[in-house]
Amino acid sequence: MATPYADEFADDPPYANRGDTAAAPSQHATPQAQRAAPPAIRKIGLSDLRATLRLGWEDFKAVPSHAIMLCVIYPVLGLVLARAVLGYSVLPLLFPMAAGFALIGPFAGLGLYELSRRRELGQHASAWHATEVLRSPSFGAMLGLGALLLAIFVTWIATAQAIYLATFGYAPAAAIPDFLRLVLTTQAGWQLILIGCGAGFLFAVATLCLSVVAFPIMLDRQAGFVDAIATSLRAVARNPLPMAAWGMIVAALLVVGSLPAFLGLAVVIPLLGHATWHLYRKVVEPNPFPPEIPPANPIRRSAADFPAALLQWKRERP
Repeated sequence: MATPYADEFADDPPYANRGDTAAAPSQHATPQAQRAAPPAIRKIGLSDLRATLRLGWEDFKAVPSHAIMLCVIYPVLGLVLARAVLGYSVLPLLFPMAAGFALIGPFAGLGLYELSRRRELGQHASAWHATEVLRSPSFGAMLGLGALLLAIFVTWIATAQAIYLATFGYAPAAAIPDFLRLVLTTQAGWQLILIGCGAGFLFAVATLCLSVVAFPIMLDRQAGFVDAIATSLRAVARNPLPMAAWGMIVAALLVVGSLPAFLGLAVVIPLLGHATWHLYRKVVEPNPFPPEIPPANPIRRSAADFPAALLQWKRERP
């Protein structure tokens, strides 16, 4: 069956003789040794980043309703955060919270990776298929890495608050116009911007290095927590400039998506989620022994099963 990406990957067979591939398993290695070997990392360029964004956009156009259903929570969450910040007079945390979306975004894109994976295989993709990630044998590792990213996000917010308090003290922020004047027209304000952006940059780099391909490889190869992080670190080390450019692209798109009251994130988040899957495909060589997840065994129900059907986990399966 032809897939939507047949032409894109036609020249990229698994472990082909490429001079830009690191740690490719030997053709004479046993299947057991190839399974145990770390994934081979490719050398990519800026043109590959453009290709990943294009493929991500194609995925978004193919399943727009599903992507919006998965990501509508983010604009809503952004509005709730903005209202909470303004309501409790902690306006200085609004920008750090908005910027913090980039720190937890890799975990939030799990369902989007699954949709892109299914389209790549030529399979039907629907909103329900995004939940198939819950059946992944590596879902526990995904939760572990997601908890780590959440801890990084919380630490970033605490750091941003500490920087603000060290600069302006404990006096509550004034209204938005006065706050913007204080930050943009005073020496202390520019000091806050420089130190805050520098600290945020360090948090973003750490998140990028830990997770740039970690969640996709967990989904694709059922990798564990440590192996997924190690592969991400190797991918960044192998492609420092393209990965730095990718981080800047992510940051720029999140800023653009956040400007219209966070509503643009309904497009930006799925675009980046789908593109991240294709970035993973560009950077990591395909698995010659892909693991198989057993298909779900749906139970046929009739109207008489309601409401017992809501408690299907208590039903005995044959």
